[in-house]
Amino acid sequence: MSQDARFEDAAPKPLNLGAMDTDDLAVLSALVQDAVLPATEIVFSRKERRLALLINRLRHEDDTPQVERVQSLLAIENALGVKSQGVTRGDAETILQILAIAFEPGADGAGFVEITLAGDGAIRAEVEALEVRVKDVTRPYLAPSGKRPDHPLE
Repeated sequence: MSQDARFEDAAPKPLNLGAMDTDDLAVLSALVQDAVLPATEIVFSRKERRLALLINRLRHEDDTPQVERVQSLLAIENALGVKSQGVTRGDAETILQILAIAFEPGADGAGFVEITLAGDGAIRAEVEALEVRVKDVTRPYLAPSGKRPDHPLE
């Protein structure tokens, strides 16, 4: 006899998720909110048509009293070009914080994936089609600050 899976049956596992539409992208955006990365961890490969960011994301999906982060690869596929604002590329001292990821549709499934950063920064990738992936690449670790970001309510 089979039965439905229960929430308790799930074990904490590394994330490996993709977004092919705006509903899926909203979930990924929530999962990478407050992720931080040095500006040196952004790579655009025109040949592979990929914008990749190695981020240190908060583990929002695991409700523990300890504040944990995990290194994850945030990849925007089908990227044709990338522009940025407020990002000093190649500066290891510049730490960026992701606030949200959104998609601005264009013609025939193409459009722009925009990563909004704290401090009025942004990264905008022109894409042939929406495909964004988040994959954990390390084990979780305790956040050095030990604190969760505190966002003021508007």
